[in-house]
Formats: sequence, structure tokens, C-alpha cells
Amino acid sequence: MKYEDKTIDFRSIKEMPLEDRPREKLLAAGPLGMSDIELLCLVVGSGSKRRPVQDIAQDILLLMNEKGSCEISVNDLSAIPGVGKANASRICACLEIGRRFSFFKPRLCKEPKRIFELVRHYGDRLQEHFIVVILNGAHELMGVNVVTVGLVNRTLVHPREVFSEPLKMRATAIVLAHNHPSGNLDPSPDDLEVTYRIRKAGLLLGIAVLDHIIFNTEGYLSMMESGELL
Repeated sequence: MKYEDKTIDFRSIKEMPLEDRPREKLLAAGPLGMSDIELLCLVVGSGSKRRPVQDIAQDILLLMNEKGSCEISVNDLSAIPGVGKANASRICACLEIGRRFSFFKPRLCKEPKRIFELVRHYGDRLQEHFIVVILNGAHELMGVNVVTVGLVNRTLVHPREVFSEPLKMRATAIVLAHNHPSGNLDPSPDDLEVTYRIRKAGLLLGIAVLDHIIFNTEGYLSMMESGELL
């Protein structure tokens, strides 16, 4: 797994090889082939005299992970150095139009491949992101919630954080997912133990834990398909 392919390390976009620049990459590979940072660089457009655009994009991504994209305001974005009111307004508009069209029609999530498509963009993160995909009784998507962001090789997860949003939304099922920064898709003993605890709690709450997906940018392992979901 090569993180360099998904990370902007140059201090200026102009210093990058032409084929690696966000705009050229979008034209060549399409949006699905780009990382979150690269997409945000295109939305932001350009940096300031003091801050390159990739640093601004990184701060916006951290804010989105912390608050959720639906909860971010123009004032939140304007507080980031290098983001003015005009840019903050444009970013908020992009997030809102994306939210409306993403959830305009029910999205069925009845197989691991669909879950992977929803969370794949977290595969290039250098820390583990533990994610809960929230479903209704028809296995239609209700939401995607990042529960914890852990260390490089460990994520601490408690059932109360996992089920907080599903309970509010009156969900009937969830799918767990987390990225492995190492690229290795084999579940660790901790992964299996956390899955067991969360499934046990779900039985008491009446919310089924259908699967646990371990993924990187290239692929995934489904505990349901592999027989690890005991």
C-alpha cells in the first residue's frame, strides 16, 4: 500500500508533476480515483500567501471528521487560516448539495461491496478510523458515522459511541468498518474482540450488527463472508 500516491507532499501544487496535480488527476482518473485532500484542494481552489492549498484542505478535512460535514458552518470554515468568507460559503454549498443528492434516493446496502464503496475514501488515512454505517429495516442507508480516530495500530471503541447515532435515528441494523493503515486486511485479535462486544450490545438494543469490514484503498475483508462474525 503506497500512501504517497494519495498524499500531497509538495509545498505548492505547481511543484507537483503535472499528472499528480488534483485537476489533471480528476480529468484522467475521475473523482473516485482521488483522495479527500485532493478533492478539497479543487474545491478550495488556491492557497494564501502564507499557506498552501493542501494545508488548508487538511484543516478542513480535520474539521469535517470532528464535527461531521452536515454540522459545519461558514463561521467554522472562516476560522481556518487562509479560508475567507467567500471560500467558506462555496465549501458549505458544496457540502450541502452533496448531502442532498447523496440521500435523495434510498441507497441499498445489502452486500459488503456496497459498504466498501461508502467508506473506501478513508482507506488512505494514516490512523485507524472506526466507522458505523447505519441502516434501516430494508437495509437502506441512513447515515455514515466516524466513531473514533485512533492511533496508527489501535482504535479504542466503546458500544455507547457505536450505538449513539443509530439509536437516535431508530435504525435496525449497522455495519462496522475500519481501515488498516498497514494495508493488511487480516482481522487482529482486538478486531475480533471489539466485534464480539458490539454485536452482544446490539442484541440487547435490538440493532443487528450485520458485518465488520476491514479495508484499505484497494480492497476489503468482510467478517461475514470470511466466517469471522461469530
